[in-house]
Amino acid sequence: PPLRSKPVGTTFEDVAHPVQRFEVVLQRRPAKQAHLGDVGRAHARLAAFARERDWDQYHAPKNLAMALAGEVGELLEHFQWLSEQQSANLPAEVKDAVALEMADVLLYLVRLADKLGIDLSAAAVRKIGLNAIKYPVDQFRGSSRKYDDPA
Repeated sequence: PPLRSKPVGTTFEDVAHPVQRFEVVLQRRPAKQAHLGDVGRAHARLAAFARERDWDQYHAPKNLAMALAGEVGELLEHFQWLSEQQSANLPAEVKDAVALEMADVLLYLVRLADKLGIDLSAAAVRKIGLNAIKYPVDQFRGSSRKYDDPA
């Protein structure tokens, strides 16, 4: 069932469910595009890149999700068997390779979002808000426990 079952004019205090409260807050905000930087504009360049090479035929969401998982694996290879300290202090050449793998992950994710018609920036902003509800500062500061794990 949709979470927006209450009318837009509903007050925050009238809504019991935390996710619905977040939706009320979102509805009150002025209409403007969620923004996470230039990443949101990459979709047009990626679409053109694929179109120029006639690769769009291979970019079904399933294929893009699988390619994304593969790229995450390549990113993880750079950290496998490192200590926490080593992973935080990568040599310059490894850090550069990690940056390129991270870019691959990001580009596949942006392309997947584009193919599914998902505004990735808006979804990310929404998810941050939902996580803030699930993990209130006063209950989770300094804690690594999951939101549904009793204290």
